[in-house]
Amino acid sequence: MPAVIDSNAMQAVFARPLTDGSFEPPVGEYLRRLYSRRPMLLLAFAPKCAGTYFRQAAMHAVGGQLVRMCHAQGGRDGTLYLPNVIVSCLDDTAPVTVTHLHMQALTANRRFIETLGLKPIIMIRNIADMLASFLDMLEADPVAREEGLNCQVPANFCDMERGDKLEFMIDVIAPWYASYFATWKDFVDQAPGTVCVLRYHEFCRDPAEALRTAVSHAGFITTLFRCRQSLETVWREKESYRFNKGNSGRGKDYFSAAHFARLRRLLSYYPQLEAWTAELLGDAADAAKTCAA
Repeated sequence: MPAVIDSNAMQAVFARPLTDGSFEPPVGEYLRRLYSRRPMLLLAFAPKCAGTYFRQAAMHAVGGQLVRMCHAQGGRDGTLYLPNVIVSCLDDTAPVTVTHLHMQALTANRRFIETLGLKPIIMIRNIADMLASFLDMLEADPVAREEGLNCQVPANFCDMERGDKLEFMIDVIAPWYASYFATWKDFVDQAPGTVCVLRYHEFCRDPAEALRTAVSHAGFITTLFRCRQSLETVWREKESYRFNKGNSGRGKDYFSAAHFARLRRLLSYYPQLEAWTAELLGDAADAAKTCAA
């Protein structure tokens, strides 16, 4: 039986949020009660951070289905779309909702997450490696070029010189990543226990444990054995999805020392990122000291 949109749901859909994205108490209380009926798994990974592989395995582990929870995919910098969330919460017969958004923890997004009681999951990965993978995708995929990442990709991108492409990645794409991690670090610091922070290198070392940790954080019950099965099943189907190489350290083959210096400067604008900077820049020796932060 599909979701029944009753008068309460209709009023909530048309209730205008406050300027910071929060809701007046009656609406906020209704939305929290509604969400508690059917929690969802929100993967708020940055692009090129194993998100596609992870979400498919998570769907398998919880018996879920992938549902788009943003208004539209174009632009990639997603935000939760209230009508989609309400419909998902009202459909008692549907599988568990798994959604994957390249979403910053900006104020309005945080207020929405807090109102519902969501438990999002993010992944920390070396930014240069993600930029290298993103560049590969832009060169190969016209759909990715149309969507960009909260920016417009030049129409002549594929014809640009290699050096110009690398400059574009550092000048235009990298600032989004810096802001993304800064917003989530703020959220982690200010709302302990709300956000599950995974590490890419830990996921590579023990993917089943990382998957179990994420699923359990969101309130779903699974086992390590089930997670291993899910990961193995999805890996056999990898040709059906846009899986990339996932090699650590490949960013150093793409970007120069000057590029890395600019990345470091970008991150330095956000003092809250000090504990994550070594990991985000791929400084392995320093990262080992900060992984617990």
